[in-house]
Amino acid sequence: MLLDPCLASEVPEASSQRGLNGSTASLGVLMGHCFRRSSGRGWRLRQRSMALWPNWVSQLDHPSSPLSLQTPLVQLAASAEEAERMRQLAQARRERGLQFLEEPALPSAPTPWPRTGHGALLSEQDGRVDPLGLLRALRRAFKAQGGTLRSTSARRLERSSAGSNGRWRVVTSAGDSLRVDAVVICSALGSEALLEPLGHPRPMEAVLGQVLELKRQDSQASWEHWPAVLTCGGINLIPHGERQLWLGATVEPGSEANPSLLPAMQTLNNLAPQWLHDTERVGQWHGLRARPQGRPAPLLEQLEPGLILASGHYRNGVLLAPASAEWVSQQIDGSILTAP
Repeated sequence: MLLDPCLASEVPEASSQRGLNGSTASLGVLMGHCFRRSSGRGWRLRQRSMALWPNWVSQLDHPSSPLSLQTPLVQLAASAEEAERMRQLAQARRERGLQFLEEPALPSAPTPWPRTGHGALLSEQDGRVDPLGLLRALRRAFKAQGGTLRSTSARRLERSSAGSNGRWRVVTSAGDSLRVDAVVICSALGSEALLEPLGHPRPMEAVLGQVLELKRQDSQASWEHWPAVLTCGGINLIPHGERQLWLGATVEPGSEANPSLLPAMQTLNNLAPQWLHDTERVGQWHGLRARPQGRPAPLLEQLEPGLILASGHYRNGVLLAPASAEWVSQQIDGSILTAP
């Protein structure tokens, strides 16, 4: 059973309908193979997710909820030092589809790329997945597997008394009381309120991200020779449709959007080509990411038998979804097998 107040409405069809929810506000960037580290939990989660994504897309793709992996991803080097690090990374991970492109080798696209003068890292297998399409596909697949969707939230969790059915009692905002053997908490910033009364403080802070939707003025504009995602100075440029692109996202502590940050983002901190300066702003949105305080993201913990936390993914919720889901399924299987 899935409890989520967002289930009361359909997944948004357009960017203008996106709200503060982290998943619907996401750009869905998959930056796994070009991750700088080569060890540790973060690296392992990224690698496992990237290995699982093709199978996920194959299973979730459906005529009523189409889904695809959009590749490749290109990162522009901001300096000569970063370019050298990219060369070394590309050499070490050639088998993962990484290649360093020297500045003269960058493609001459009809819509020019921003240029830093230091070349770029091409990752053939990284890119993005449409987060709205993913949410629609997951809802459809969950229903097809016999899952129950309820448009409500968990207001309180209680440990069941001895002899009761189920280890946990879930009290919903609708006033219902559900007894279950296992609970998975994936409520981002809402997780803390459920866990604190149980003696498991897991504080998180909001980090806001703003995205712009821009439209080229030239009716003959083309995205030929553009990657699915082009990253310049930490800002993602994502073409969609014939003349539009998404640009984002900012990284702003707190839950209040700062509009003064948008001009610098649109100009790519003075690296934007003229056509980007001339685009029309046709939409914008922002969302909140949950970043754990004092602990690395994400929080993947079995806090008690049957009490599973999978939250606080910060900026990598879509990227790490497959690996996180696999981990959760293993914990659920273990919880059910050891249930009294």
